[in-house]
Amino acid sequence: MNSDTHTPTIASTLTRLLAQGLDRLDAQLLLLHVLQQSPHNRAWLMAHDTDPIGPTALQQLSDLTLRRQRGEPLAYLTGHKEFYGLDLRVDARVLVPRPDTETLVDWALEVLQAQDTAEVLDLGTGSGAIALALKHTLPDLNVSAIDYSADALAVASANAARLHLAVSFQQGSWLDGVSARYQLIVSNPPYIAAQDQHLSALTFEPLQALTSGVDGLDDIRRIIRQAPARLQAGGWLLLEHGYDQAPAVRALLHEAGFCDVQSRLDLSDIERCSGGKLA
Repeated sequence: MNSDTHTPTIASTLTRLLAQGLDRLDAQLLLLHVLQQSPHNRAWLMAHDTDPIGPTALQQLSDLTLRRQRGEPLAYLTGHKEFYGLDLRVDARVLVPRPDTETLVDWALEVLQAQDTAEVLDLGTGSGAIALALKHTLPDLNVSAIDYSADALAVASANAARLHLAVSFQQGSWLDGVSARYQLIVSNPPYIAAQDQHLSALTFEPLQALTSGVDGLDDIRRIIRQAPARLQAGGWLLLEHGYDQAPAVRALLHEAGFCDVQSRLDLSDIERCSGGKLA
């Protein structure tokens, strides 16, 4: 008689999860999570495919599977999300860092490569992903980060402490009350229009970190309006935005007096980030 009749194995459990409609990668990562294995070690599942899974792990897996089927992000279920090579802890207090945001980090590092001791400010830091990626890559940077949400700052500060990265965090609304001047201001602000159809797929993430007015550009307008007074001469403002907002953001940057205004493509060849330099 097959042992699966009595005790589910890793192989039989994976088959069952796929039959329930779970994505293969999601199923593998949830299995690794409940079995306390590294998310990078999917080969371990194959090497141990006949190992039995105990009742405690099975119950945890069942609960997590149900939550995933309801649309909850995988990162909230495992509590982890990798971003720019860093293992970040995330939960429902912050947005899940997206791979496309690494485009913004790449551009920021390109701007900073000739001045790696620069003063840098990350606006709307959330989990701290951008600020921590910059500090990790260029340790001599002086990186500050602001968020309106005390909950988000708690997540970001915990990530910085766990990763031993010295970033200065403070609560605030964009550049209100900021007096220092920076060589670089970078931000992934809310940019989804209030009635956008895509919001229905994002119900588990904090709404205040997603939407920004009727056209999604309210916060970007405010940042662009405030930034010139807070940038050093020759300093850059770099912004992430929606898939169809690049022309509007470039126009706003030109109107605010920025030069070298340009956009960068994300992993899907969509204009995902726009920025400019203060003359």
